[in-house]
Amino acid sequence: MIIEMHCHTSEHSACSQVSAVAMVTKAIQVGIQAIVFTDHHYQWSEEELASLRKEAGVPETFKIYSGQEVTTYDFGDVLVYGAKKTYNKQQISLEDIRAENPDAAIIWAHPYRNKKIPTQERLLSPLINGVEIFNSNYTILEANYALNAWHTHKFTAIGGTDTHALSYTGSYPTIFDHPVNSINDLAEELKAGRCRPFYKEIPRSGTTNTKVTEITIGPKNGEERRKLIVKTFDDVEAWKSGERSHLIIEELIQQGFDKGLYRIPKPLDKDKNNLLLIEERIGGKNLFETLVEAKPSAASKYLQMTAKWLSKLHNMKLKIPPSDEYLKIEPERIEYYLKSLVETNNKHLPRVREIKDLVLAKEIELITKRPEVLVQGHGDYHPKNIFINTEAHDAYVAVIDFDSSYQLPRAFDVGTFLAQYLNMFFNNYEIQQKAPSAIFLETYLATATDLEHDFLNNVNLYKARACLSILYYLAKVDLGESENFFRIMVEAEKSMVSII
Repeated sequence: MIIEMHCHTSEHSACSQVSAVAMVTKAIQVGIQAIVFTDHHYQWSEEELASLRKEAGVPETFKIYSGQEVTTYDFGDVLVYGAKKTYNKQQISLEDIRAENPDAAIIWAHPYRNKKIPTQERLLSPLINGVEIFNSNYTILEANYALNAWHTHKFTAIGGTDTHALSYTGSYPTIFDHPVNSINDLAEELKAGRCRPFYKEIPRSGTTNTKVTEITIGPKNGEERRKLIVKTFDDVEAWKSGERSHLIIEELIQQGFDKGLYRIPKPLDKDKNNLLLIEERIGGKNLFETLVEAKPSAASKYLQMTAKWLSKLHNMKLKIPPSDEYLKIEPERIEYYLKSLVETNNKHLPRVREIKDLVLAKEIELITKRPEVLVQGHGDYHPKNIFINTEAHDAYVAVIDFDSSYQLPRAFDVGTFLAQYLNMFFNNYEIQQKAPSAIFLETYLATATDLEHDFLNNVNLYKARACLSILYYLAKVDLGESENFFRIMVEAEKSMVSII
């Protein structure tokens, strides 16, 4: 059962701008099944609630209860459910409230607000029955601290919107394991811990030094539903690398990638002390999944949008980090692509090494002799880093993961995409028919400006480079002797021959 546990009405809380009738109506619209008014030092009577039900015309299945928010001098604000009386604004302790209401449930309201960090002793105090870990007045970081504390100490937790206005009503509800048919039922379920905040937390693949978690808070229809990606790093060096990509994203947001058809996830907050970064989670599905499901006309459109996103980035000719960053790391990075071949004693190692040496030599020649070809690139532009939101009212293409973003030749991103695209869909004849990679290249060439005269040659160079990373992966997963490995190796050789 989904219940809004913390809200204030204009009838009985001077700080609120929304009437009880409007709040109830909105809660029903966003999928809430019950609401508990928690006005400051006011507890609605059963008669008032019955009158409200009649005025609002709510369905019989929708429940309306009342608790109250009480300010104590020792614990701050608490939410009291099932109290014997209404507490006026007066000096009172949490211990006194508990002594007077042994059967009530008491929840510590927004203890993380204003960057406070409660102690374990207070979080686990026998005087309270749980802690509000999600609240509309929390910052993103505060909510993350509260969530981590819940995972660590395993107390009973709830979500509470702390509603004072109509727009975000029902954004942070609590889900109960069993039906709740009275305020006493509610108190009993809270005291038994049979509830949790209404949210999803899904671990996502990160890197060796990074843990990535996807968090969604609130019901699907809620206007203020939060969708977050939390990145936690193992050490300071890994965090600095993540912060670097955040700085690039912040600059791109300033350039207009926060809205419209072409987007990136917005950076939301960061915390160096706890080595974490938080960003917006992009909606939709990645391009790989989208193309598999799309009809031919739509698939072509999505591939064109993908090319236009990239040409928009390249046409800006941004230069965010220093221009010499890329060549400082490239020799070691491209050498790493041989690692799994060496470890598995791959018979094709000499041929792959020859490709690697030639690619690196051509890269160094291009970048050192013609630095004017460098612009801010993405660095890992492939179908699983590109997301398509297909909702008619808000369709867009968005790109994630800027950890490899450097000043690069524009051909780098184009060649990377083409090589990865061919590899991912090589055995999928249907995708090759309805969304051939030529659509991407033709669209990019038509929308990119001031391309160098040998741009397509440089695309082949970076197709070969991307093939090296694919070969590394195949050898790593024991496919170094497969037909696919051989095919990609030959593809890389063909690309390099065309340049020579």
